[in-house]
Amino acid sequence: MTTMKKHIGSSFDSWLHEEGLYEEVTGAAIKRVLSRQIAEAMAEKKITKTEMASRMHTSRAALDRLLDPEQEAVTLSTLRKAARVVGRQLRMELV
Repeated sequence: MTTMKKHIGSSFDSWLHEEGLYEEVTGAAIKRVLSRQIAEAMAEKKITKTEMASRMHTSRAALDRLLDPEQEAVTLSTLRKAARVVGRQLRMELV
């Protein structure tokens, strides 16, 4: 009977650090999650993009950038406004 090693080599996070990609990949993942959560909350509350932009006091183009998982540049103010409109809170922490 052969036993398999649990881990071979370094972790994926370690590799990302070694390649200098950790911050970029992590930032992109966070933005994708936030975009999806906002879009899902909008759907639950049946809020259209036009109505969401209006309630956020922003443009439809700005909302499209917020909901685009590829667009990483978004302000905390915009995230807070979006969260408030869909009845949620934005929580962030340093770990």
